[in-house]
Order: sequence, then structure tokens, then C-alpha cells
Amino acid sequence: MHDPRQRLIIALDVGSSAAAQKIVAAVGDSALTYKVGMQLYTAEGPQVVRDLVASGRRVFLDLKYHDIPNTVASAVREAAALRVSMLTVHASGGGKMLRAATEAARSVNPALMVLAVTVLTSLDDNDLDKVGVRGRVLDQVLRLAALAIADGCHGVVASAQEASELRSELGHEFVIVTPGVRPAGAGHADQVRVVTPAEAIAAGASHIVVGRPITAAVDPASEARAILGQISS
Repeated sequence: MHDPRQRLIIALDVGSSAAAQKIVAAVGDSALTYKVGMQLYTAEGPQVVRDLVASGRRVFLDLKYHDIPNTVASAVREAAALRVSMLTVHASGGGKMLRAATEAARSVNPALMVLAVTVLTSLDDNDLDKVGVRGRVLDQVLRLAALAIADGCHGVVASAQEASELRSELGHEFVIVTPGVRPAGAGHADQVRVVTPAEAIAAGASHIVVGRPITAAVDPASEARAILGQISS
């Protein structure tokens, strides 16, 4: 990834296509990939994805599919038909679901990356304990990542705080997308396990997801370029 723009994913966490288009226009050629998550997809549906793809942008569809294998496979086939570049499923859905998702993606678009969400970056050890998961966040991330990779996923979504251990335990032949990335000095908002862009890349992340620090900036393109500068190798 000689072009740092290949590593940056901008989160379009807004409630309308108009707001999303305004951000994309403001960022210009400072980014290539945009995350469409639950808020925007619920508000606007698949047309917002079609519009981004038609404009030459790559789409990271972050809907975190988690259901029985057949249902997830059907959803993945529909997402693949929209020509998204990346999408998410929950690793905790289990091996059968993960295999169904990856096989469905391959049947429509072999280049589509299926990424398994491990542990949300809003959770810490205490939160996991409350829902019955014993042990550290790191242990659960490693467990779910190993399952996801074994069942055909192209990579995982995890905090950069776990990225170095993921690389050490599981190698370098898979993608790690890290949300919860904030430039130095920025607030954490509702994220718990947060790192800076440079820290994320140094830890082994292949992609970082940045939302509000760019999308809420006075000059989104300038902020995006600043972050690209921090992650350039």
C-alpha cells in the first residue's frame, strides 16, 4: 500500500445522502474509501451505496451481519451485487455463519473482503464479563480472529490495541481494520480502546477508520491529508 489513501476509511456516520455527499465532496481526492454504516444505510437504503460506487469511491459496508447462516449468506450476496469492496459480519456468529458469508461473497464477487468484527471498541474487560465472556478483551479478540480466518474471512475488525498481538499470533496474511482511531488530542467520544493513526499502523493495522475528526472538521480535506501524513510509511 504505497498510497496511504489505501489505508484510510472515512466513516459517513450521518443521517442523509445529502450530508454524506457533502462530506465526500469536501474530502475530494484525499480519500478513496468510505464507510456506510447502520445510520446512513437505514436512512437512505442501498441507493447511497450505489451512488458512492458510481462516483468511483470504494464502499466499506459496515452492517455487522449476525444471524443464522442462510440469512447472512443472502444478505452478503445482495451486498456483493451492490459492488461494495468490504463488508462486516460478527465473528461471534460462529464458524458456520462465517463460512456461509465468505462463500456467498465469493459466488458473486471474489474480490469482496469479508471482515469479521471481534470485540467492539466501546467494550472493555468489565463489559465482556457482564455479558458472560470470561477473560480479557485480548483473549476474546484472538479467539474470534482465529475462528474467522479459519473460516475464510479476509480479515478482522479490531482495536489497534490488539493488532500487534493479532500479528504475532496469527501472522500478516490478513487484513486488520481498526476503528476507534483518533488524532492526538482529539476526544474519545463513546470509544474506549482508542489509538492515534500512527499508533494503529505501527501496531499492525492495515486500514484505519476515522469519522468525526474528519467529517466534523472545518476543512475535512485538510484533516484527511494530515492523517494521511501520519500514516505514510
